[in-house]
Amino acid sequence: MRNEGSASSRVADALGVFAVALVTRVAFVAWAHVRFPPVEDAQYYDTLARRLAAGAGYTWLWPDGTVTYAAHYPVGYPAIVALLYAIFGTAPGVAMTFNALLGAASAYGAHRLVDSEDVARWRPLGAGMVVALHPALVPYTVSLMTEGVTASLLVLATALVAGVRSAGRPWLWIAGAGLLMGVVTLVRPQSLLAAPVLGALAVSGDVGIVDRLKRATAVTAVALACVAPWTARNCARMHRCALVSVNGGWNLLIGAQTTSGAWEPLSAPPECASVWDEAAKDTCFERAAYREIARSPRAWLARGPGKLAATFDYFGAAPWYLHASDPTAFGVRAKETLGALETLVCRLLLVAALVVCGRIEGAYLLARKTVALLGVAGALTVHGWIGYAAITVCVVLMGWRAVARAPVVVATSAAVIAVTALVHMLFFGAGRYGLVVVPFVGMLGFVKIGRD
Repeated sequence: MRNEGSASSRVADALGVFAVALVTRVAFVAWAHVRFPPVEDAQYYDTLARRLAAGAGYTWLWPDGTVTYAAHYPVGYPAIVALLYAIFGTAPGVAMTFNALLGAASAYGAHRLVDSEDVARWRPLGAGMVVALHPALVPYTVSLMTEGVTASLLVLATALVAGVRSAGRPWLWIAGAGLLMGVVTLVRPQSLLAAPVLGALAVSGDVGIVDRLKRATAVTAVALACVAPWTARNCARMHRCALVSVNGGWNLLIGAQTTSGAWEPLSAPPECASVWDEAAKDTCFERAAYREIARSPRAWLARGPGKLAATFDYFGAAPWYLHASDPTAFGVRAKETLGALETLVCRLLLVAALVVCGRIEGAYLLARKTVALLGVAGALTVHGWIGYAAITVCVVLMGWRAVARAPVVVATSAAVIAVTALVHMLFFGAGRYGLVVVPFVGMLGFVKIGRD
């Protein structure tokens, strides 16, 4: 069955998805903006944005009155919020409204990513509505944190890459995708690892590897060009040429010390205790982390499954944030209820995505069905990370030619999961870090796998 309706009706569907996503998020912001002040990392993002908006630069004011240049937190999100603060005033609701607009745009992008002329109309509508109404994404709109923003920007960058396949001027679309990936990298540096994958997908059909490498290089180069001025700033101000931020050593040491795989308070090595320079302390922690890993590499590797479990089994970013911000307005029961609803929806969508990965056209069909079945078994137990890992394995088993012919969201979903898993196996796991995979897994379950 071919897709019902004209091209204009499909665009109208996408705009309808955008409207639903925007109204839902704005309504949540209207309820929450005075109840839930910035908390945890959001306090730092908000403070840094206020300083930027006031013309103080990306600096930190210490209790003794000392002002130092900062780069521990990535600059991208505070810079965006600072621009909004300078225009509309320094109220957290301003940042929340931006989050709402960006989240609604990603729902529109989700619809366009799944839609095509030979796809039944319900599929892109379903994909868009999942992103528009997802209980893990909508409540997190009110957090001044980076994970939801990163997820939305990655969806929009993927939508631009998909547009390249039918664009009359593909290099403009490629430049746009590279620009968005540059912004995403400034918000969440590890996102840069996905840029070559997106570039390689920015061409349809059985195109040679050379052309794909050219486009992968182009997207990555544009992204790096966007980041380069900030890297130069770090070289000059932080005395270390960090790409975006100087917290890799901290995270690596936490990952080397954790016993659960999740975040645990860092035990500072004696040689780092009196190092006060931000970049120098991070370098000191990095050396200590490598020393601990070298002392017991097997123990470090053995923490990998625990780190994956902490990242993918339960996201819980919104319930955690709302409860931490104001436990009287969002109590334990509300936290548990939202967490349970979010987990139920995530697991159902994960099963749907695994069904698609096990049945979509490509090589090693029997092996993929077996892997997908194992993933479903994980999704129906506490070991949800197995299901997410199974998606990446299934896509790899499809073979490059089948992946290249499939909708862009198939390979991108696998890439986002793989990048998230690898980064947090290196560092440490946390549910909010896994949130970036949520819209991709949701979309994947609506991809066409046969005749509609």
